[in-house]
Order: sequence, then C-alpha cells, then structure tokens
Amino acid sequence: MEKAHVPYVDPEILEDVKQPLLAAVDLGSTSIAAYLMDGLTGRRLSVRSMLNPQKKYGADVVTRSSYALEHGAGILSGCAGEAVNHLLREAAGECRRSSEDIVRIVMVGNTCMHHLFLNIPTDTLVVAPHEPRVKKAVKGYAVDYGILVHPSAELWWLPNIGGFVGADTVGCILASGLCDQEELVLLVDIGTNAELVLGSRGRRIACSTAAGSAFEGVKTSCGMRGSEGAINHVTEKDGRLLYHVIGESEPVGICGSGLLDAAACLLKMGVIDESGRMERPWHFTPKVAVSQNDIRELQLAKAAIAAGIRLLCRHYGAGFSDIREVLLAGVFGNEMDPSSACAVGLFPAEFKGRIRPVGNAAGEGAQRAVLHVEEFEACSRLAEETEFLELARDRAFPDIFIEELMFPV
Repeated sequence: MEKAHVPYVDPEILEDVKQPLLAAVDLGSTSIAAYLMDGLTGRRLSVRSMLNPQKKYGADVVTRSSYALEHGAGILSGCAGEAVNHLLREAAGECRRSSEDIVRIVMVGNTCMHHLFLNIPTDTLVVAPHEPRVKKAVKGYAVDYGILVHPSAELWWLPNIGGFVGADTVGCILASGLCDQEELVLLVDIGTNAELVLGSRGRRIACSTAAGSAFEGVKTSCGMRGSEGAINHVTEKDGRLLYHVIGESEPVGICGSGLLDAAACLLKMGVIDESGRMERPWHFTPKVAVSQNDIRELQLAKAAIAAGIRLLCRHYGAGFSDIREVLLAGVFGNEMDPSSACAVGLFPAEFKGRIRPVGNAAGEGAQRAVLHVEEFEACSRLAEETEFLELARDRAFPDIFIEELMFPV
C-alpha cells in the first residue's frame, strides 16, 4: 500500500500491523465510552460503553479524590484501566478483530478522572484553588498504564484547562468548533459537574460548577439513569401530566430529563410555587412520584449552572442576548427539553430558540484527535488560550447562587 493511501497511521506501523486500529476513550465519572476506528480509512467500527466501576469508591469526583489520597490512587487507576481493557476487547471482538491491533489511543475525561487514571496525586484538586497537577497534554505508552493493546501502542490524553475543567471540555471545544465561531457561543456539558465555556474565535472563558446529581437520577426519591423503565419526558394537558417511558413499559423511576419536565409542568400548574414549595408529592403511579426533596435537589443543580452562566457573562462583559447559540453536550443535553430548562430557570429566557444538542462532544473530540494528529497537537494551544474562572473564589457566586434557587415567576 502506498503512503498516500494511509492517512491516519504512520506507514512504518504497517510493517508490523497490516490492519491497524485506533481507539478513543471518554473516561467519564459516571460512564465510560470507547470508540474503535479503522487506522487506514478512519471509519468508526464500534462503540462500547459501561458504568464507571470507580463509583463504588465515591459517587462524585471529590469523594474519589479523597479516597485516592487515603488509600492510594493505584486502586482507582487499576479499576479504570480494567474497564477500558474490557471495552476495547468488546469493541474489537464485535468487529472480529483483536485489541492487540490497536496502535494509538486518545483519552479524555475531567481532571479528576485524568489524574486517577494516570496515577497522579489528587491533593491539589480537593483543596482551593483546585488546580490540577498536570495541565499539558500527556503522551505515553499504553503498556505503562496497564492497557492491553499493541505492545508499542501510544496512549495520549488531551490537555486540561484548570480546576475541574479537563480534557473532556477540550474535546468538546474541538468537536463543537466553538473556537472557529465569529459570534458568541455558550457550550454546556451537564453531569455531576457542569462545565461551561463561553466564547468565540477571539476569546474563551471556562468554568465548572457542582451541579449535583439530580440530573443523573441520584439523590431523588425515584431517580434512575435514562434506561428502560425511566420516565424521560413529561407534558401537561388539561391539568394532567402525561409521560413517556423509555422502552414503552411501565415506569419504574424517573431520570433527569423527566424530572426537569415534571418540574416545569408542576410550576406551570401552580403545584410548585416560586420558592419550590409543594404541598404533597405528585404521583405518576403509586410507586413513582416527584417529592419535595426531588424539587430541592433540582433547585440546587439548576441554581449552580444558572449562577455559572451569569458569572461567565459578567467576566466576559456580555449579556444573555449577546449569546447567539447554546450548545448542549452529553447524554443529558441530548434528552433535555430546552423549553423546560428555560421554564425552571436553568437557562435564561433569552436562550429560547437558540439551544442545540451536540451529542457526546467529548468523545467526538477524542475521535478527531486520534485520527488527526495535527488536531491533537492544536488542542494544547486551544487549552492554553482558554481562560479559567474559578467560581469558588468569586465573591459574587454565593449571592447569585441563592438568587437562582428561586423559580422564574
């Protein structure tokens, strides 16, 4: 095969691996996704995902970081490595290939997942100003991290920006094309933490806020992930709540997008007042309901994100109306009804009609970086040129957060 026909892999690799594979991994704190691609054509061959087994050591990144400091990061690093190996074996097996044909891996994840996987101490992450020990892009060999692929395979991580704004956010920026936009764009990736990036070609500011776990179906009375049996959408008609269940089965719980819709509908019906108070739980079935505590958890999550957006705009010197598009990344962003988000005050009313889901942009960015080495290299400049706003050190944050706990009138 001539060199001109090998766009994604160094031709020298073909002397050893005739049909090389490439992999991209999004190591999320809740779930892990692995993407397998053909190293000759760039075609995506398989996608595999699973829950992050690190959750048994802590539901959130701060708890896991503290566990690593007390018991050693090796436990969590090994746990993540085993999960990645499992996904890569599954992905390769689905294509009747071997994971030993994988010659390059690019990974993304938040700063905590980055440090835990690479066995980097997390001490600086758990105390203010929550700075990562390593920000620069990492290039190493997969074998050094216990990843069982080709013996000479490279393993790369995209760079971190700062605080809890990590390589996954850099992947989102790369995939979304935010840095090429002439007009102002807001990128939002909502999980247990929410990462926000406001900017355009000329300037970008990023921050992270602890959104809590209401949107992931945790700490709510009937909460669950967006899987079969979950109420994922709710609408109001003539004073009644109509709901949709994933899998078209009987509901066994309610996921984040369903809770958001339900809150918007109950607010419209007057069941919830401006402060979030409700007289009694609202039952969809005898066993599935929205409780007062569920609404409080939702208020904490939406207030943290709304406060982050306000402060980003303040530091950028922009108003809500200046933002031409809002890009929603991640699973929750894909499922969320933008009108419900505006109704409860997660987003300001000015964003109506400007909100667009962009899927798993972090994973998409990792795929682009593993296929195009020049894009991986460009991410270092992209991260360095993105300003970082530490909300915990902004004196205005507590007051704005309290204001945003209220629902819009």
